[in-house]
Amino acid sequence: MSDVPAATPASIVDALKAVAGNPPKVRASFAKGWCVRGTYTPSDRAGEVTRSQSFTRPSRVLARFSVGGGNPAVADTNNLVLRGFSFKLGDDDHRSDILVESAPVHFARTLDQMLAFLEARRPGPDGKPDMAKVKAFSAANPETLNQANYIAARPVPGSLAGTTYWGVHSFPATNVANETRFIKFKVVPAGGEITLNADEARTKPADFLRDDLGARIATGNVRFNVMALLDRPGDPTMDVTIRWPDEDHREEVRLGTIVITGFEPDQACDASIFNPANLADGIGHPPDEIFAARRAAYTISLAKRR
Repeated sequence: MSDVPAATPASIVDALKAVAGNPPKVRASFAKGWCVRGTYTPSDRAGEVTRSQSFTRPSRVLARFSVGGGNPAVADTNNLVLRGFSFKLGDDDHRSDILVESAPVHFARTLDQMLAFLEARRPGPDGKPDMAKVKAFSAANPETLNQANYIAARPVPGSLAGTTYWGVHSFPATNVANETRFIKFKVVPAGGEITLNADEARTKPADFLRDDLGARIATGNVRFNVMALLDRPGDPTMDVTIRWPDEDHREEVRLGTIVITGFEPDQACDASIFNPANLADGIGHPPDEIFAARRAAYTISLAKRR
Protein backbone atom coordinates (compact mmCIF):
# COMPACT_ATOMS: atom_id res chain seq x y z
CA MET A 1 0.00 0.00 0.00
CA SER A 2 1.22 3.50 -0.82
CA ASP A 3 1.45 5.93 2.06
CA VAL A 4 0.33 8.80 -0.18
CA PRO A 5 -3.27 9.67 0.77
CA ALA A 6 -6.01 9.66 -1.85
CA ALA A 7 -5.91 12.81 -3.93
CA THR A 8 -8.93 14.94 -3.08
CA PRO A 9 -9.37 18.71 -3.08
CA ALA A 10 -9.05 18.57 0.74
CA SER A 11 -5.78 16.60 0.66
CA ILE A 12 -4.38 19.04 -1.94
CA VAL A 13 -5.18 22.01 0.31
CA ASP A 14 -3.55 20.25 3.29
CA ALA A 15 -0.43 19.50 1.25
CA LEU A 16 -0.19 23.07 -0.07
CA LYS A 17 -0.40 24.36 3.51
CA ALA A 18 2.20 21.84 4.73
CA VAL A 19 4.70 22.79 2.01
CA ALA A 20 4.34 26.45 3.09
CA GLY A 21 4.85 25.59 6.77
CA ASN A 22 1.15 25.84 7.73
CA PRO A 23 0.83 29.61 8.23
CA PRO A 24 -2.56 30.31 9.86
CA LYS A 25 -5.53 32.17 8.35
CA VAL A 26 -4.10 32.64 4.85
CA ARG A 27 -4.83 31.19 1.44
CA ALA A 28 -3.31 27.79 0.63
CA SER A 29 -1.70 29.35 -2.44
CA PHE A 30 -1.04 32.95 -3.49
CA ALA A 31 -1.19 33.85 0.20
CA LYS A 32 0.46 37.26 -0.25
CA GLY A 33 -1.69 39.70 -2.18
CA TRP A 34 -3.44 43.02 -2.56
CA CYS A 35 -7.10 43.73 -3.27
CA VAL A 36 -7.89 46.32 -5.95
CA ARG A 37 -10.81 47.69 -7.94
CA GLY A 38 -11.22 48.86 -11.48
CA THR A 39 -13.30 48.88 -14.63
CA TYR A 40 -13.75 46.58 -17.62
CA THR A 41 -14.59 47.90 -21.08
CA PRO A 42 -15.37 45.34 -23.81
CA SER A 43 -13.94 45.54 -27.31
CA ASP A 44 -16.26 45.55 -30.32
CA ARG A 45 -15.04 42.02 -31.14
CA ALA A 46 -15.82 40.33 -27.80
CA GLY A 47 -19.09 38.87 -29.13
CA GLU A 48 -17.20 37.05 -31.90
CA VAL A 49 -15.64 34.90 -29.18
CA THR A 50 -18.22 34.76 -26.39
CA ARG A 51 -21.80 35.81 -25.73
CA SER A 52 -20.93 36.01 -22.01
CA GLN A 53 -22.26 39.31 -20.67
CA SER A 54 -19.27 39.36 -18.31
CA PHE A 55 -17.13 40.04 -21.37
CA THR A 56 -19.50 41.86 -23.75
CA ARG A 57 -20.72 44.55 -21.32
CA PRO A 58 -18.80 47.16 -19.32
CA SER A 59 -18.62 46.48 -15.60
CA ARG A 60 -16.84 47.21 -12.39
CA VAL A 61 -13.95 44.93 -11.51
CA LEU A 62 -12.90 43.53 -8.13
CA ALA A 63 -9.44 42.00 -8.42
CA ARG A 64 -6.48 40.70 -6.46
CA PHE A 65 -2.82 40.71 -7.39
CA SER A 66 -0.68 38.14 -5.60
CA VAL A 67 2.66 36.40 -5.21
CA GLY A 68 2.69 32.61 -5.45
CA GLY A 69 3.00 30.02 -2.73
CA GLY A 70 1.42 29.64 0.68
CA ASN A 71 3.87 31.86 2.57
CA PRO A 72 2.48 35.40 3.11
CA ALA A 73 6.00 36.65 3.87
CA VAL A 74 7.52 35.57 0.52
CA ALA A 75 9.86 38.21 -0.94
CA ASP A 76 8.59 40.11 -3.97
CA THR A 77 12.02 39.61 -5.54
CA ASN A 78 11.72 35.80 -5.51
CA ASN A 79 11.90 34.79 -9.17
CA LEU A 80 10.91 31.14 -8.54
CA VAL A 81 7.30 31.79 -7.57
CA LEU A 82 4.38 32.87 -9.72
CA ARG A 83 2.63 36.21 -9.78
CA GLY A 84 -1.16 35.95 -9.82
CA PHE A 85 -4.08 38.10 -10.94
CA SER A 86 -7.69 37.16 -10.15
CA PHE A 87 -10.64 39.30 -11.20
CA LYS A 88 -14.44 39.37 -11.10
CA LEU A 89 -16.24 40.79 -14.11
CA GLY A 90 -19.91 41.45 -14.77
CA ASP A 91 -22.93 42.03 -12.53
CA ASP A 92 -24.65 39.74 -10.05
CA ASP A 93 -26.57 37.92 -12.80
CA HIS A 94 -23.62 37.52 -15.18
CA ARG A 95 -20.55 37.18 -12.96
CA SER A 96 -17.34 35.52 -14.09
CA ASP A 97 -14.27 34.93 -11.92
CA ILE A 98 -11.08 34.57 -13.95
CA LEU A 99 -7.80 33.40 -12.37
CA VAL A 100 -4.59 33.91 -14.31
CA GLU A 101 -0.92 33.57 -13.39
CA SER A 102 2.52 34.44 -14.73
CA ALA A 103 3.13 31.06 -16.43
CA PRO A 104 1.15 29.48 -19.27
CA VAL A 105 1.10 25.99 -17.71
CA HIS A 106 0.25 24.30 -14.39
CA PHE A 107 2.67 22.03 -12.50
CA ALA A 108 0.54 18.87 -12.63
CA ARG A 109 -1.71 17.15 -15.12
CA THR A 110 -3.91 15.21 -12.69
CA LEU A 111 -4.97 15.51 -9.08
CA ASP A 112 -2.92 12.43 -8.11
CA GLN A 113 0.16 13.93 -9.74
CA MET A 114 -0.41 17.27 -8.03
CA LEU A 115 -0.64 15.62 -4.63
CA ALA A 116 2.48 13.51 -5.26
CA PHE A 117 4.35 16.66 -6.40
CA LEU A 118 3.46 18.40 -3.13
CA GLU A 119 4.09 15.36 -0.93
CA ALA A 120 7.61 15.07 -2.41
CA ARG A 121 8.22 18.65 -1.21
CA ARG A 122 6.65 18.29 2.23
CA PRO A 123 9.22 19.51 4.78
CA GLY A 124 10.89 16.96 7.05
CA PRO A 125 11.64 17.45 10.77
CA ASP A 126 14.40 19.94 9.85
CA GLY A 127 11.84 22.11 8.04
CA LYS A 128 13.33 21.33 4.64
CA PRO A 129 12.17 18.97 1.87
CA ASP A 130 14.20 15.86 1.05
CA MET A 131 15.88 16.91 -2.21
CA ALA A 132 16.52 13.31 -3.23
CA LYS A 133 12.78 12.70 -3.10
CA VAL A 134 12.10 15.84 -5.13
CA LYS A 135 14.66 14.85 -7.78
CA ALA A 136 13.32 11.32 -8.04
CA PHE A 137 9.77 12.57 -8.48
CA SER A 138 10.84 15.14 -11.09
CA ALA A 139 12.79 12.51 -13.04
CA ALA A 140 9.73 10.25 -13.13
CA ASN A 141 7.36 13.16 -13.94
CA PRO A 142 9.33 15.57 -16.15
CA GLU A 143 6.22 17.54 -17.22
CA THR A 144 5.84 18.75 -13.63
CA LEU A 145 8.93 20.93 -14.20
CA ASN A 146 7.47 22.79 -17.20
CA GLN A 147 6.04 25.58 -15.05
CA ALA A 148 9.16 26.04 -12.89
CA ASN A 149 11.40 26.00 -15.96
CA TYR A 150 9.27 28.66 -17.63
CA ILE A 151 9.45 30.96 -14.59
CA ALA A 152 13.16 30.38 -13.95
CA ALA A 153 14.04 31.28 -17.54
CA ARG A 154 12.44 34.72 -17.22
CA PRO A 155 13.59 37.89 -15.42
CA VAL A 156 12.11 38.90 -12.07
CA PRO A 157 8.79 40.73 -12.59
CA GLY A 158 9.40 44.41 -11.83
CA SER A 159 5.75 45.34 -11.43
CA LEU A 160 2.41 43.59 -11.06
CA ALA A 161 1.21 46.14 -13.64
CA GLY A 162 3.87 45.01 -16.13
CA THR A 163 3.40 41.22 -16.02
CA THR A 164 1.63 38.99 -18.54
CA TYR A 165 -0.81 36.55 -16.93
CA TRP A 166 -2.11 33.31 -18.41
CA GLY A 167 -5.13 31.11 -17.87
CA VAL A 168 -3.65 27.62 -18.09
CA HIS A 169 -6.98 25.93 -18.94
CA SER A 170 -8.80 25.54 -22.27
CA PHE A 171 -12.21 27.19 -21.89
CA PRO A 172 -15.10 26.37 -24.23
CA ALA A 173 -16.45 29.73 -25.43
CA THR A 174 -19.79 30.15 -27.20
CA ASN A 175 -20.23 33.30 -29.27
CA VAL A 176 -23.27 35.37 -30.23
CA ALA A 177 -23.75 33.16 -33.32
CA ASN A 178 -23.94 30.11 -31.01
CA GLU A 179 -20.60 28.70 -32.24
CA THR A 180 -18.39 27.06 -29.62
CA ARG A 181 -14.60 26.70 -29.68
CA PHE A 182 -11.83 26.53 -27.10
CA ILE A 183 -9.97 29.63 -25.98
CA LYS A 184 -7.20 30.40 -23.52
CA PHE A 185 -7.12 33.63 -21.57
CA LYS A 186 -4.03 35.83 -21.72
CA VAL A 187 -3.98 39.14 -19.83
CA VAL A 188 -1.36 41.48 -21.25
CA PRO A 189 -0.10 44.76 -19.73
CA ALA A 190 -0.97 47.56 -22.16
CA GLY A 191 2.32 49.30 -21.41
CA GLY A 192 4.48 46.22 -21.98
CA GLU A 193 6.45 43.97 -19.65
CA ILE A 194 8.37 45.47 -16.72
CA THR A 195 11.23 43.29 -15.47
CA LEU A 196 14.29 43.53 -13.23
CA ASN A 197 17.75 42.15 -13.87
CA ALA A 198 19.52 40.35 -11.03
CA ASP A 199 21.36 43.51 -9.89
CA GLU A 200 18.18 45.59 -9.85
CA ALA A 201 16.30 42.88 -7.96
CA ARG A 202 18.98 42.84 -5.25
CA THR A 203 18.39 46.53 -4.51
CA LYS A 204 14.61 46.16 -4.12
CA PRO A 205 12.95 45.71 -0.72
CA ALA A 206 11.16 42.43 -0.05
CA ASP A 207 7.78 44.18 -0.27
CA PHE A 208 8.25 46.59 -3.16
CA LEU A 209 5.35 45.44 -5.35
CA ARG A 210 2.55 47.15 -3.44
CA ASP A 211 4.23 50.56 -3.45
CA ASP A 212 5.06 50.18 -7.13
CA LEU A 213 1.44 49.29 -7.88
CA GLY A 214 0.17 52.28 -5.90
CA ALA A 215 2.45 54.67 -7.77
CA ARG A 216 1.30 53.32 -11.13
CA ILE A 217 -2.39 53.41 -10.17
CA ALA A 218 -1.96 57.08 -9.18
CA THR A 219 -0.75 57.92 -12.70
CA GLY A 220 -3.48 55.87 -14.40
CA ASN A 221 -0.99 53.37 -15.76
CA VAL A 222 -2.42 50.01 -14.70
CA ARG A 223 -4.19 48.80 -17.81
CA PHE A 224 -4.49 45.29 -19.22
CA ASN A 225 -5.81 43.86 -22.45
CA VAL A 226 -7.84 40.68 -21.88
CA MET A 227 -7.03 38.43 -24.85
CA ALA A 228 -8.59 35.20 -26.06
CA LEU A 229 -6.17 32.84 -27.81
CA LEU A 230 -8.13 30.87 -30.39
CA ASP A 231 -7.85 27.08 -30.71
CA ARG A 232 -6.85 25.01 -33.73
CA PRO A 233 -7.92 21.44 -34.46
CA GLY A 234 -6.04 18.91 -32.32
CA ASP A 235 -4.99 21.31 -29.56
CA PRO A 236 -4.49 19.57 -26.19
CA THR A 237 -7.38 20.65 -23.96
CA MET A 238 -7.01 18.09 -21.14
CA ASP A 239 -3.34 18.54 -20.18
CA VAL A 240 -2.57 21.79 -18.34
CA THR A 241 1.19 21.06 -18.12
CA ILE A 242 1.72 21.70 -21.84
CA ARG A 243 1.02 24.65 -24.08
CA TRP A 244 -0.89 24.64 -27.33
CA PRO A 245 1.49 24.26 -30.28
CA ASP A 246 2.95 27.61 -31.35
CA GLU A 247 0.88 29.31 -28.64
CA ASP A 248 2.87 32.55 -28.76
CA HIS A 249 1.92 33.09 -32.41
CA ARG A 250 -1.78 32.25 -32.19
CA GLU A 251 -4.66 34.18 -33.63
CA GLU A 252 -6.02 36.16 -30.70
CA VAL A 253 -8.93 38.50 -30.10
CA ARG A 254 -8.99 41.33 -27.58
CA LEU A 255 -12.10 40.80 -25.48
CA GLY A 256 -11.72 44.04 -23.54
CA THR A 257 -9.58 46.20 -21.30
CA ILE A 258 -9.24 46.27 -17.52
CA VAL A 259 -8.08 49.49 -15.85
CA ILE A 260 -7.15 49.24 -12.16
CA THR A 261 -8.18 52.46 -10.38
CA GLY A 262 -7.48 51.93 -6.68
CA PHE A 263 -6.86 49.65 -3.73
CA GLU A 264 -9.67 47.99 -1.80
CA PRO A 265 -9.44 46.78 1.84
CA ASP A 266 -8.20 43.17 1.98
CA GLN A 267 -11.57 42.19 3.43
CA ALA A 268 -13.27 43.05 0.14
CA CYS A 269 -11.35 40.17 -1.50
CA ASP A 270 -11.04 37.93 1.56
CA ALA A 271 -14.76 37.81 2.43
CA SER A 272 -15.33 35.26 -0.31
CA ILE A 273 -13.27 33.58 -3.01
CA PHE A 274 -12.43 34.12 -6.62
CA ASN A 275 -14.17 30.92 -7.64
CA PRO A 276 -12.99 29.61 -11.02
CA ALA A 277 -16.32 27.79 -11.41
CA ASN A 278 -18.20 31.13 -11.50
CA LEU A 279 -18.53 31.64 -15.25
CA ALA A 280 -21.46 33.44 -16.89
CA ASP A 281 -23.19 31.74 -19.83
CA GLY A 282 -20.92 31.90 -22.88
CA ILE A 283 -17.77 30.62 -21.13
CA GLY A 284 -17.94 26.96 -20.10
CA HIS A 285 -15.95 24.90 -17.63
CA PRO A 286 -12.67 23.54 -18.97
CA PRO A 287 -12.69 19.73 -19.34
CA ASP A 288 -9.46 18.99 -17.46
CA GLU A 289 -9.24 17.28 -14.07
CA ILE A 290 -7.36 20.10 -12.33
CA PHE A 291 -10.09 22.65 -13.07
CA ALA A 292 -12.77 20.33 -11.71
CA ALA A 293 -10.89 20.07 -8.40
CA ARG A 294 -10.21 23.79 -8.02
CA ARG A 295 -13.84 24.67 -7.30
CA ALA A 296 -13.93 22.50 -4.16
CA ALA A 297 -10.36 23.32 -3.14
CA TYR A 298 -10.99 27.09 -3.05
CA THR A 299 -14.04 26.61 -0.84
CA ILE A 300 -12.09 24.36 1.56
CA SER A 301 -9.21 26.85 1.68
CA LEU A 302 -11.65 29.67 2.50
CA ALA A 303 -13.10 27.68 5.40
CA LYS A 304 -9.61 26.98 6.76
CA ARG A 305 -8.62 30.64 6.84
CA ARG A 306 -11.76 31.79 8.65
